[in-house]
Amino acid sequence: MKVGHWQVSSHKPPTLASLVPAVFLPVLIFETGMGALAPVLALSGRALGAGVGTAGLVLALLGVGQILGDVPAGALAARLGDRKAMLVASGVTAVTLTACALARTVWELALAVTVTGASNAVIVLARQSYLTEVVPPGLRARALSTLGGMSRVGAFVGPFLGAAVLAGHPVHDIYWLALLCTAVTVVVLLTVRDVAEPAAAQEREHTPVRSVLRDHRRVFLTLGLAVLLVGSVRATRQTVLPLWAEHLGQSPSSTSVVFGIAGLVDTLTFYPSGQVMDRAGRLWIAVPSMLVLGATQAALPLTHGLVSLTVVAMLMGFGNGIGSGILMTLGADVAPPRTRSQFLGVWRLCADSGSAGGPLVVSAAASLGSLAAGIFAMGAVGIAAAGALLRWVPRYSPYATKGTRHRSLRVAGADPAAQPPPTTPPPAPPPAGPAPAPSDPTDAA
Repeated sequence: MKVGHWQVSSHKPPTLASLVPAVFLPVLIFETGMGALAPVLALSGRALGAGVGTAGLVLALLGVGQILGDVPAGALAARLGDRKAMLVASGVTAVTLTACALARTVWELALAVTVTGASNAVIVLARQSYLTEVVPPGLRARALSTLGGMSRVGAFVGPFLGAAVLAGHPVHDIYWLALLCTAVTVVVLLTVRDVAEPAAAQEREHTPVRSVLRDHRRVFLTLGLAVLLVGSVRATRQTVLPLWAEHLGQSPSSTSVVFGIAGLVDTLTFYPSGQVMDRAGRLWIAVPSMLVLGATQAALPLTHGLVSLTVVAMLMGFGNGIGSGILMTLGADVAPPRTRSQFLGVWRLCADSGSAGGPLVVSAAASLGSLAAGIFAMGAVGIAAAGALLRWVPRYSPYATKGTRHRSLRVAGADPAAQPPPTTPPPAPPPAGPAPAPSDPTDAA
């Protein structure tokens, strides 16, 4: 049964609960393994004889691999389908994690870590593309916020599992834990069927990524720039917090506790943000999230003790947590249906490039002798990101606010949730034919 741009295996559209076994569970398991890796990658490099700088580079290569894998991930998902792409990526990850565990030189480890990051990009993008296609737009933000929340939960739980595994064991044993998580992910993918089937393969276009980039360059040069700024601010919080804690003379254990508290606040706020985005519009989360993150980062250099540091860290976690899934949701709003996976690959490249660039700004400022200046600068970037979102989201997304949704309804002559979101203004009229009924019961009421 095909409805709009998604087809389901029953007469009812997917619900959030029905997506747990096939969508959220495998991502949670896989990201838990990745979360266990992150704190000890640098230590793994040190165990192989790397210097401090080289060991830090090993950790950075996980993010570099994700950037390198974003665009190929979109092309792979478009060619194979989302589930097959995840299985291929999981298989590659199993090989690279084994290579990490058996590495005898730093460069062997570095290569394997880079490819692992690229595989991670495929896993997340494939599930994002699937949810974008099969979930009704009235449930889209909640579904994608929950998907983003699974990554947050995995990043929060993973280090604790890693600590239990490494108690009395060599550091490379962490890779066997991640490998186990990957194997369980494959088992879930093979045994649990999706609750809805995406559009038929022939309806997708195997368009080259360069053509997608050319056709939608206006989106990437405007809203894509806003996405890059958002990515940079969100990633920087993980860098500035431990650096400023060290500047204040806090012990590593105290810094870890503060970081953990902020991560807990971050993890607990992902679902309410999706509700707000679905009911009130994307801007009601996107702009406050960036304002809070920008303001709290700018306020961080004003802290002088553990209590004030913890309060600001918790506010940073809140600002980041309420923005869970916002970039994936905006990407889903504007992605063209026939080249969705390729478009989302470039979209994630914008976000991940910002994630890599933001911490570099802080590091450069710190190397020049002014850590506070670098933190203040990224706070200003957060405010600029809020302004860019306020300017460009209403232009491209009919779900920016209730007002844009109603205007899209009047222009299209049907429920905008049933139409493919435009990537260039103004919204185009829908094809001839009856419009489907509202897909979210709460919207219908």
